[in-house]
Amino acid sequence: MCRRCGSLTDQWLVPLTDPHKQFLAHRSEIDQAIRRVTDSGWYILGPEVENFEQEFADFLGVTHGVGVANGTDAIALALRTLGIGLGDEVITVAHTAVATVAAIEQAGATPVLVDVDPDYLTLDPSLLGEVLTSRTRAVVPVHLYGQAADVTTIRAFCDTHKLAMIEDVAQAHGATWNGSRLGSFGDMAAFSCYPTKNLGALGDAGMIVTNDPALAARARHLRQYGWVERNNSVEAGVNSRLDELQAAVLSVKLRYLDQGNTRRRVIASSYQAAFADTGWLLPHSREQAMEVFHLYVIQADDRQSLQESLARRGIQAAVHYPIPVHLQPAYASRIRTSASMARTEQAAKRVLSLPMFPELTDQDVTTVTSAVRAIVETR
Repeated sequence: MCRRCGSLTDQWLVPLTDPHKQFLAHRSEIDQAIRRVTDSGWYILGPEVENFEQEFADFLGVTHGVGVANGTDAIALALRTLGIGLGDEVITVAHTAVATVAAIEQAGATPVLVDVDPDYLTLDPSLLGEVLTSRTRAVVPVHLYGQAADVTTIRAFCDTHKLAMIEDVAQAHGATWNGSRLGSFGDMAAFSCYPTKNLGALGDAGMIVTNDPALAARARHLRQYGWVERNNSVEAGVNSRLDELQAAVLSVKLRYLDQGNTRRRVIASSYQAAFADTGWLLPHSREQAMEVFHLYVIQADDRQSLQESLARRGIQAAVHYPIPVHLQPAYASRIRTSASMARTEQAAKRVLSLPMFPELTDQDVTTVTSAVRAIVETR
């Protein structure tokens, strides 16, 4: 596919996701925001970043936002801000984007991975005690696919054992738990704004949030060489800055995030009804949570044939994630895990993500459901 001839999703009748369509939906406002930045002459860590940091914090119901370069840096810098690094252990899951684990190592800490619960594929809190040691300093629950992890139970465990909790909310912008937004439960929380996320930039972008002013101040220092004042590093930091253009674009898109998440739930409801008798395991919804369906993920024993059959009909499906982190070559020989990782390994063989983004039309949804029905009827 020639990148100059159109969207890379043009090869699909219904793509898995299409950030270009979201750009087109808000193009006038985004173009205006970009023009405002280019005309200002201020391109890094300026008023647009400060504005978006506060807007996003207000949206979540927290007090501080710190814009960074990407979601991986957001987790790593949150850990470093909390003083977690070399010699410390951080518990998370293997059923996640490898970025979660890479970020823990980027901070200098050691990842320890536990299995997921069977219904929601998020961190199983009952396994935390199994891997707890004197070196454990934090837990990173991943709100996977737009579904909340059990933050109440995980938070209680962290409080009991004096551990930090850093939420990985890269896939759950706007989701709630007991009426409060995810990202407001941890000591700190990390967001990715990669283009395909529910709140996506036109490139890489990330955000750290917290209610602690001291932690916010330290995160701001660490994201820019440890500077408290320019050219004076009080500690060793990094270069991880959110730029003005991405902040301005994200401010526009934030206005439409709840609307987009509502549309995702409508699409998911259509899928749930259409696929109820397929024999596949469909997404579960926690009673306490309002999910935002970053991805719509089924579990099917015949995943490969289903994916191939959909592709022949022009419908893109993908696997998130095919290889658990603890089985990937970079980590397999050196990562400690809970005694059993059976549910994670089983899920990796069965999960399949179907098209999900707010700009899917009703006709697109019907195309997907009709294709699935036709495949099921010929099995």
